[in-house]
Amino acid sequence: MSKADATFTENCRQIIGTGVWDKGFDVRPHWPDGTPAYTKKSFCIVNRYNLAEEFPIMTLRKTNFKNAVDEILWIWQKKSNNINHLNSRIWDSWADEQGSIGKAYGYQLSVKHRYKDGEFDQVDRILYDLKNNPHSRRIMSNIYVHSDLSEMNLYPCAYSMTYNVSGKTLNGILNQRSQDMLTANNWNVCQYAVLLHMFAQVSGLEAGELVHVIADAHIYDRHMPVVEDMMKKHSLPAPGFKIDKTVNNFYDFKIESFILENYEYHKLDKKIEVAV
Repeated sequence: MSKADATFTENCRQIIGTGVWDKGFDVRPHWPDGTPAYTKKSFCIVNRYNLAEEFPIMTLRKTNFKNAVDEILWIWQKKSNNINHLNSRIWDSWADEQGSIGKAYGYQLSVKHRYKDGEFDQVDRILYDLKNNPHSRRIMSNIYVHSDLSEMNLYPCAYSMTYNVSGKTLNGILNQRSQDMLTANNWNVCQYAVLLHMFAQVSGLEAGELVHVIADAHIYDRHMPVVEDMMKKHSLPAPGFKIDKTVNNFYDFKIESFILENYEYHKLDKKIEVAV
């Protein structure tokens, strides 16, 4: 049984059982037909995934692993804000005619900042500290930059990572302001699990715990029947996870550097609408 399935089911059971609807309020998201997209939510859900035990991918539905990896490399490795550098079309709704999403996501990670010991962007600062000062309590990123919000086509949802080394184990905390549980929850979990593995390997460390803190965990009204149907399915075993051990430079990882072995999942019969 995949532990990611159990976590997802527990989260959704909490939201459906004791969550709060925003129906009757003026909400920003809408469905493609113009109808307001209402949600039922729980405040501050915290999940823990031990990456040393298994890779946290769901089997109750398919998570497109390769596209998830492609996006996390687009943000963290390419540090791009242009969808023309991305293989999937998931960002099309937020891009302008040139393909830019504004000063969001990868753009923020590419900006260099001056420190006492040199000039780094946020990714290179993390890499430097993990190798040279691994027991620092200041190894973190933040892409929710208030001065640039007006120039972002979408405010960052997953906005901060805090890294912490315990002995030879690298742990991480992902902070997320908002989470569409059906479309994006496991997608983000898989992405940041891969990212943690990447940072650990090139720093001579072992990947440990990924802690996921979600401020607003919600299920959209049109997603409710799909979620309830998924929760009735039986969980399948988690797949094996392999990372190319020959890679020792963060910027040398490719989509093909990560493999899921024997990934089985239940097919989703219904199309999932995405609120924008």
